[in-house]
Amino acid sequence: MNRTKLLLLLCPSWFATMGATQEPTLTSDDPERAHEGLRFFNDPGPLSAGAVVEDWPGFLGPRRDGHSRETGLRKSFPEEGLVLVWSREIGGGYAGPAIVGERLVFTHREGNETLIDCLEASTGRRFWQHRRPCEYSGRFIRDGGPRATPTIAGGRVFVHGVEGVLCCLELESGELLWQRNFQKDFGSGDDFFGVVSSPLVHEGLLIQQVGANEGATVVALDVATGEERWRAENGWGPSCASPVVGILAGRKRLFVLAGGESRPPVGGLLVLDPKSGEVAFNFSFRSRRELSVVGATPIVGDGFVLVTDGYSAGTVALEIDAKEGLRPRWRNRMGFEFTNPLYVEGRVWAVDGVSGRAGAITCLDPESGEELWRRDIDWLERVYSAGSVKELSLSIGQGSILAVDGDLLCLGDDGALLWIETSAGAIAIRDRTRLFHALQAWTPPVVNRGLLYVCQNNRERFGVKPEPPRLLCFDLRAVD
Repeated sequence: MNRTKLLLLLCPSWFATMGATQEPTLTSDDPERAHEGLRFFNDPGPLSAGAVVEDWPGFLGPRRDGHSRETGLRKSFPEEGLVLVWSREIGGGYAGPAIVGERLVFTHREGNETLIDCLEASTGRRFWQHRRPCEYSGRFIRDGGPRATPTIAGGRVFVHGVEGVLCCLELESGELLWQRNFQKDFGSGDDFFGVVSSPLVHEGLLIQQVGANEGATVVALDVATGEERWRAENGWGPSCASPVVGILAGRKRLFVLAGGESRPPVGGLLVLDPKSGEVAFNFSFRSRRELSVVGATPIVGDGFVLVTDGYSAGTVALEIDAKEGLRPRWRNRMGFEFTNPLYVEGRVWAVDGVSGRAGAITCLDPESGEELWRRDIDWLERVYSAGSVKELSLSIGQGSILAVDGDLLCLGDDGALLWIETSAGAIAIRDRTRLFHALQAWTPPVVNRGLLYVCQNNRERFGVKPEPPRLLCFDLRAVD
């Protein structure tokens, strides 16, 4: 008997935390479920009585704040890992899924084409696919796939490709309704990683950061026709952050964090009227490095807006003053690179994922910026690699958090999943499990109708049979 079979017999629980989650035998050989990299494994359990569910129509959810109102979720993980409902092999990219009803829209790249897939959320079966040519090649990341998450609104899908072409498709059929080339129409540039900022739909307008250094910084298009409705210009380039609408000082505002590669380095926060595009305030905020990236979307809290940058600019909470306009409430040197902090129960929570101090959860006082709690989250884990079992020290790295069902759901950047309590008076871990072992689980997780959707952005590095990049659906519904 070989070593692997012996280990499986003596200690099968080890392999629940190695490589991919233990995958059950296919329950159906329906060709529609098994074709083109789709594997269906298990029907999910029923939703709990009284469970609250809501759609997830775009980046960071229905309110673009990383909060889900879903309840009735499993708070402790089975020893053998979460039940895998379905998985689908995917191409390159870091975009997340958008879900409305039973329709899940996901975009990725294969070869010289960008694929926009509309899938049945509960099974992974495809309703339609739209293919677009893509020749983009990045300077800093080899993966040339899409970064911006699609937005679903009013029966339409809005997708901003990595090369700068924004298209509007009908959700039901996938029919192309209109498109705009932002490089040709507005003078947008490549920046560092292509287009990263996800489109925002607000009151009949499609709002997108453009970042043309000698043209539009932000534009609003008519959702029905794609015609320009307004533009704001101030010479700040594109960032990787997405625009968000929120209430500050009693008024609805649009917040856009801009500023890409420029000499000298310029950029910061624009606060605009979302209806007209008129700039009410701006605040310079950017690293002094010419090659610097602003990745986290602004957080709108109670009377403040928070912006952060992981390249020495730090974090600042801004408020409106009657005399001074937009002024800092506090500022500190702690910056977050591209994983979004969240405002939860009157506190700011974040994964401290800047290189050199990755793997910690931190909680800040929004009034003072004081760090209330911090916890490095790491552990020892057995993995199967190169024909043998090894014990490694692992952490959540540059992970993502989602506020849902009274706690934080944290996806580590290598595929670990944790529940973290927010009401314990400290940082307490409820439970932890392993979904897969890959170095780039950079796409934030999504919860919809009690199901967890996670992107494995590159090939697994451990396991008996390392899996290629996949979009995975797990059953996170509570067991009554």
